[in-house]
Amino acid sequence: MELISPAAEEYCLRYSTALSDVLQKNLNDTIANHPHSKMHSGHLQGMFLSFISQMLRPMKVLEIGTFTGFSSLCLATGLLPEGEIHTIELRQDDAKISQKYFDMANDKRIVLHVGNALDIIPQLKQTWDLIFIDADKLGYIEYYELTLPQLRKGGFILADNVLFHGEVLQDSIKGKNAKAIDRFNKHVASDKRVEQMILTLRDGLMLIKKL
Repeated sequence: MELISPAAEEYCLRYSTALSDVLQKNLNDTIANHPHSKMHSGHLQGMFLSFISQMLRPMKVLEIGTFTGFSSLCLATGLLPEGEIHTIELRQDDAKISQKYFDMANDKRIVLHVGNALDIIPQLKQTWDLIFIDADKLGYIEYYELTLPQLRKGGFILADNVLFHGEVLQDSIKGKNAKAIDRFNKHVASDKRVEQMILTLRDGLMLIKKL
């Protein structure tokens, strides 16, 4: 299902600030060469992540699901000078691509971890200001429950793909990933520890604020 018309997308891109050279190269190279290029955040969502980071000015950011490093670089734009973003990628090949772009951007505040996020997160022992969840959809609830206690009061979690290509809008949800996302959305909506809203940006982005 096409959630946003191509004409609206093109119009928004036309009047949005251009990406930096490193971000544009990452976007172009991923779309041209990666077999799963549809997973890329893209220009508009990247700018949104950057703006959120610049508004919050976080000290500690956690990203679950690095892919080719685009969203990490966007989230890093608002970090305090002494801040850090810890980003976790399961796939070795994608981690290598990401590290190439981190080196290209020369941003030493991005710390890349390679492996299973469920194993790595408990070892970090940080208090997070901002968390971005964009990994395997079946694990969303587990990632949420694992990280929410480590999120500071008033901090934010951003969860990507919460409309899952429009599949969650169907009367009968069939795919396992869409079912998992629907369960996640309902799980968060029933959680009295947070406030949340869903933006119809790209594939759906949920903003969650810890009370």
